[in-house]
Amino acid sequence: MAAAARRQGELLLQVLAPQRWPFDPALLPAETALVGGAVRDALLGRLRQHPDLDLVVNGDAIALARSLANRCGGSCVVLDAERCMARLVLKGWTIDLARRIGANLEADLKRRDYTINAIALPLAPGAELLDPTGGLVDLAAGQLRAISAANLREDPLRLLRGVRLAAELDFQLEPLTQSWIGRQHQQLATVAGERVLAELDRLALAEAGATGLILAIQLGLLQVWGGEGPGACPLLATLSRDGALAHGLTAAEISWALPLARLAACLDGSAVRRLHGSRRLQQRCARLGHWRQRLEASLQTGPNRPPDPSPARAGETPSLSTPSLSPASLAPGVLPRGAIEGLSEAERLDLQRELEADFPALALLLDPADSCQLLHRWRDPADVLLHPRSPLDGGQLQARLQLPPGPRLGRLLEHLTRERAFGRLPAQRPASPAETEACLQAAQRWWGATAATALAEEGQRSNGRPVA
Repeated sequence: MAAAARRQGELLLQVLAPQRWPFDPALLPAETALVGGAVRDALLGRLRQHPDLDLVVNGDAIALARSLANRCGGSCVVLDAERCMARLVLKGWTIDLARRIGANLEADLKRRDYTINAIALPLAPGAELLDPTGGLVDLAAGQLRAISAANLREDPLRLLRGVRLAAELDFQLEPLTQSWIGRQHQQLATVAGERVLAELDRLALAEAGATGLILAIQLGLLQVWGGEGPGACPLLATLSRDGALAHGLTAAEISWALPLARLAACLDGSAVRRLHGSRRLQQRCARLGHWRQRLEASLQTGPNRPPDPSPARAGETPSLSTPSLSPASLAPGVLPRGAIEGLSEAERLDLQRELEADFPALALLLDPADSCQLLHRWRDPADVLLHPRSPLDGGQLQARLQLPPGPRLGRLLEHLTRERAFGRLPAQRPASPAETEACLQAAQRWWGATAATALAEEGQRSNGRPVA
């Protein structure tokens, strides 16, 4: 048994190739051991070119990290002063160093979260692979098993990490472990929001991330943060890579739009704020959630877009034709064909402006026939509806028509944007002189037609009354 463990350790060391690490392993103290993800992934044959290294040392890990940073030209960040943990970033590598806890390495491993993370490879020549909790058996079985309920309580982020690891590795959570996670889900409220969101980000990125998020919701892990909105699970069930391909997304679009759509399915803007997510992520999740709900509501009332006062110009395709909105036989969470046409013109413009950069994430919720057509148009920056812009800017209007600046000029630009988006003004930009003149005439007509209203509003302001 000892000889087999020693031979396995030697083979694993060859795979991990310490000679390629960004520092000389001879600089490490005796009894240093590599643990955690790098050992696990090497055993699974999924080691990255620059794996994150987790090293356990018998001594001051922070002082060692600082010494290596000074000697090798990297940077050192203290992760946990109390538990003596630091991170060394060096030449594109991330190396975490931690002081050994307990009388020996075996005692340290038994304090860890999951058995597959509690396998250690001592770096001394001829050392045996150490597996005191049965992690090798669980690796072979494709099973994620917690070492103990108490170990999960020690750092409640381990509850969510278990779901994330199972999704990343395509492993099954061992039943008792899953019950421990479910029973202790409230403990996640004690974890810093930034750490929780980092795990959710990684979970959303995983191939089986949608399944993992569904399990996290079922176990109550998002409950304390205000996640798991109504209909989240049926919606998440549709958000797979194969589904994204069927919706017409490219591989590059899938890489960011699919994780974003998954996060927005279970976290609204308020939940992201409680998790201390960036303002941009708060806005992206809030907007996707708003427009998903608005599109769902439009199915109850049918199309409400008023008819165009004039037809689109010949050869232009300002919007999709409006088919029936009767529900089709679709997976739960996918909107029927033509759902986006249930919006008024003003709402459609708001949608395209608010989600102009993130439209592929919304496209995942549409019928594939709609999403493929709309994404084709979205990829064309000149499309006047998917990328709405006024045919004239404020400077042109002021210079050519002698219009004063102010809110009324802003409303005119909004009017021109809408007229152009729906095919009632020339779409080209830059426009020909004749097209520019047509736009100026349209602007002048609108300015004249709204003069009486503008005077009435000015009178209300002069009398101190609010303007409706």
